[in-house]
Amino acid sequence: MNYDVLLQSDHWLSLNYSKTFITAISMSISDPSAAQTPLLDDTVDGCLDYKGRPVRRSSSGCWRSASFIIVVEIAERFAYYGISSNLITYLTGPLGESTATAAAQVNAWNGAASLLPLLGAFIADSFLGRYRTIILASLVYVLGIGLLALSATLSSISSSGGQNADDIALSSSLQFQVILFFFSLYLVAFAQGGHKPCVQAFGADQFDTQDAEECKAKSSFFNWWYFGMCAVRNRKTSYSAIAAEEEARGILATESSKQFKFLNKALLAPDGSKEQGEVCSIREVEEAKAVIRLAPIWATSLTYAIVFAQSSTFFTKQGATMDRSTATGFEIPAASLQSFISLSIVLFIPIYDRIFVPLTRALTGEPAGITLLQRIGSGMVISTISLVIAAVVEMRRLKIAEEHGLIDKPIVVVPMSIWWLVPQYALYGLADVFTMVGLQEFFYDQMPNELRSVGLALYLSIFGVGSFLSSFLISAIENLTSRDGRDSWFANNLNRAHLDYFYLLLAALSAVGLTLYVCCTKYYIYARWGRTF
Repeated sequence: MNYDVLLQSDHWLSLNYSKTFITAISMSISDPSAAQTPLLDDTVDGCLDYKGRPVRRSSSGCWRSASFIIVVEIAERFAYYGISSNLITYLTGPLGESTATAAAQVNAWNGAASLLPLLGAFIADSFLGRYRTIILASLVYVLGIGLLALSATLSSISSSGGQNADDIALSSSLQFQVILFFFSLYLVAFAQGGHKPCVQAFGADQFDTQDAEECKAKSSFFNWWYFGMCAVRNRKTSYSAIAAEEEARGILATESSKQFKFLNKALLAPDGSKEQGEVCSIREVEEAKAVIRLAPIWATSLTYAIVFAQSSTFFTKQGATMDRSTATGFEIPAASLQSFISLSIVLFIPIYDRIFVPLTRALTGEPAGITLLQRIGSGMVISTISLVIAAVVEMRRLKIAEEHGLIDKPIVVVPMSIWWLVPQYALYGLADVFTMVGLQEFFYDQMPNELRSVGLALYLSIFGVGSFLSSFLISAIENLTSRDGRDSWFANNLNRAHLDYFYLLLAALSAVGLTLYVCCTKYYIYARWGRTF
């Protein structure tokens, strides 16, 4: 592999990501409301723009605003996946890391990028608002991508220094390049933490005229903080007192109110008084119950997130050892096969919406054909199947390598077409249509309006924690299987590794996770402010 060409290519791509992202951001900052003055007073009640001015229906909101948000999201995803898809190749190539170490690094970065939205959502919902958080995060994003391009440039200069360069200076330059690279990489992850949880919620807000203005999110946070103090301080309150208070407030005994009844203690003040401001409202208690109900779904979705992390690591390394040539002589980059995930999503979503939903609706009577929880579980089943197929393909690859005497020749291409990997990538995309989209809608829909940025951050945190768990699992397996001088499952020579064992292990974990998920869904009660499923 010509790493100079690779680095120059990375540099060119990074610069183009930056240009695309900057253009999209400049479009989103523009103020379309100044272009025209409405003839009639069409102010939307209870809604203000990011400057605190009344919002007019004729000059803001709906697709007029959402289109700019979509452009920014497309540019951000283009930049993010341009980095994540090629990261393991860059780490094992120019930076010279082992396969296991590089996979752990990629998972750690993906984990940080998916957990930081919790911080970003907190800042947006409690202090800055979604709009300002998106703008600031986007500027930091551009800075991170620019520094990544700079680190690639420095690497190109270092590699062209030749043998005449001073060894000490070269070593110092390489060390600085590595530090700059990882600093830039995590700066991008930090920026995504502010961008990702806000942009979807902000886009959805453009169509919801009933939502409270964003600046009230700060008071919502303190309401929830005070709620927590009232569940704790009333822990010794008798249930007879709670029942009396529920009857006085006219609370009907619904399935929702019967769950987590200990939280109803927050309806009473610690001293037994009923002064305004000293107790929580019925809605606040029900909102707390809704958030707690999400916890089992969040936890049992982690196995899917662990599986999801493999497409950008071992799948790519697997493809790099296979025959990637085409009839025209062009060699397919191994990382480009990840595009089949997106392609299968683009192809199947219309089929899901126009064919699958009407057919299942006729059978089940559900408005969406199947419930959100059923949709998420279906994707988990598909992802488990994709792992079994990946294991079978890897077994076939190892057998061909052995038959051609390539076990100790890792540089030689295994005479097996890279197109064998397409089914597992396509099934990953199909699983995403069910589970990823289902989780997004589920965590947005089941959270209170004021906390929907946090809801989307919780959804993203599933994949953050999943990436960290994947990194931990890889490190543990690497240590266990490499004892006594043996080749580990993730040996740098993939012809002596056993990715097939790893895929089968993940399939088994997925089956266990799916079983636990199904058990949890039996007891889930949908929030009343969400749609009826």
